[in-house]
Amino acid sequence: MLFNKTSYTTGLYSEFLARMYLRLHGYRILKSRYITGKNTNRAEIDVIAQHKKTIVFIEVKCRKSISAAWEAITPIQSARLRRAAETYLINKRWKGDARFDVIVVCGHKIYWAKNAI
Repeated sequence: MLFNKTSYTTGLYSEFLARMYLRLHGYRILKSRYITGKNTNRAEIDVIAQHKKTIVFIEVKCRKSISAAWEAITPIQSARLRRAAETYLINKRWKGDARFDVIVVCGHKIYWAKNAI
């Protein structure tokens, strides 16, 4: 099970699983662990992917239950993620669609919620 390791390595492994899962579904990974605002009130977007003409920002959570994963995404974190996404879109001069998804890893199962944040 994933929970025998440190939270850091568990998080890295969960993000790896999420990227592989997205690739299997036809997504192109643009960036992993995108960080804005170093040394400030920074945010980290776990995965940025593209599917057709849509940029998708993905928050990855590894928890023992889906409800625990949703509780871990606070309103403050959601606001930080939105600001980080806006920065990314402005820097890339993106004119297409964008959305936020959440991928939850529970044991050996992956749950994907589109347009979640």
